[in-house]
Amino acid sequence: MKTNIKFLVLILFCSISAFAQSSKDEQTVLQISKHKWQWMADKNVDKLKDLFDAKAKFVHMSGTWKTDEELEIIKTGSIWYKEAQVHDTAIELSGETAIVWNRITLIAMLRGTEAKTEFTVTEVYQKQKKDWKMLALTFSSVRDTHQIKK
Repeated sequence: MKTNIKFLVLILFCSISAFAQSSKDEQTVLQISKHKWQWMADKNVDKLKDLFDAKAKFVHMSGTWKTDEELEIIKTGSIWYKEAQVHDTAIELSGETAIVWNRITLIAMLRGTEAKTEFTVTEVYQKQKKDWKMLALTFSSVRDTHQIKK
């Protein structure tokens, strides 16, 4: 009987510990995602270079490119992510992978012209050692009434 109780307590402790770690990881990734928008607005390519995996892919309305190209675009301002107004966010974790969906209004400068566009942005992160790295970022054009299902 004592063995069964000890076993149940151990299972309960492990479950609580795993939930707490999952919740902590969710909060960490959501903070990273939030900071990323500011780093993009500030053209802080040093912070972004640390965040983006070297093999990451970026899908925009005008094309798809890799990390080095995305960093160059941000650095030169050929796309200047002036402000991302985040309206809704959802996150799901699966092992060492996190997927974040942000519904945003993006105010950006594109080739000298300001554009205001509604997007749902999908971000994929992977925990590599102790750090979270972005593997993919995809902009999907949506209506301002679009909602992210949680």
